Amino acid sequence: MPLRTFETAAAWRTFRPQVVGTLGVVPTMGALHAGHVSLMERSLDDNDATLVTIFVNPTQFDNPNDLAGYPDRMVEDLEVLRNVGVPYLLTPTYDDLYADDFRYRVSEQAFSRELCGAHRPGHFDGVLTVVMKLLNIAQATRAYFGEKDFQQLTLVRGMTEAFFIPTEIVPCPTIRETDGLALSSRNFKLDAEDRARATAFPKALRESPTADEARAVLEAQGFRVDYVEDRGGRRFGAVYVGDVRLIDNMQLNASADNPLS
Repeated sequence: MPLRTFETAAAWRTFRPQVVGTLGVVPTMGALHAGHVSLMERSLDDNDATLVTIFVNPTQFDNPNDLAGYPDRMVEDLEVLRNVGVPYLLTPTYDDLYADDFRYRVSEQAFSRELCGAHRPGHFDGVLTVVMKLLNIAQATRAYFGEKDFQQLTLVRGMTEAFFIPTEIVPCPTIRETDGLALSSRNFKLDAEDRARATAFPKALRESPTADEARAVLEAQGFRVDYVEDRGGRRFGAVYVGDVRLIDNMQLNASADNPLS
């Protein structure tokens, strides 16, 4: 089936009743990589049809420069979608999704203020609000999110439970490069030198006995560290590699056969 693109929420909602059977949705901000592909492939395996959304959501950016510098790879993204065999794409605009100009929003009062939320005020209000909008628009059976953004995944799952949203949230494993770096759209912004340095980030999270020691290792190597913290059997970290902010997390009890899970 050739890729069919919908540019507005209304266009997709008009078409949605024609989709027969189960539907999976993969919300993205574009700059697609193998991690996104793994979500799409899981959705295609699990469902009769799959919708991918591409929308760079400005309400989750606390830094305007970060938003302005977010990679724009729509030409490459369309090629990825066609190669994977995704049948449907939704590419809404800000005015389409935020006709209220973000006067109405979703807020979580505890976990969203920790880890990334403590360093990016309002970030998760933007994330949860746009995800709720996209889930309501898609009317999908299942939605797919990567464990690399584990805090986001946890908050999205909690939101769907709190508001009785019937879409099942499906977690998918973090996909990594052979050198251990978690795949991220932000990796496209790293120059060659910083890309080589970035591999020390997951290595420190994985090999350090404690979060404090991981932080010390990273700072000694010149990283600006937002946080390294252990929560619920998982180690979370966020660092700047040059001007690029990277996040990662991994289970503390990861098996020897899969040390980067």
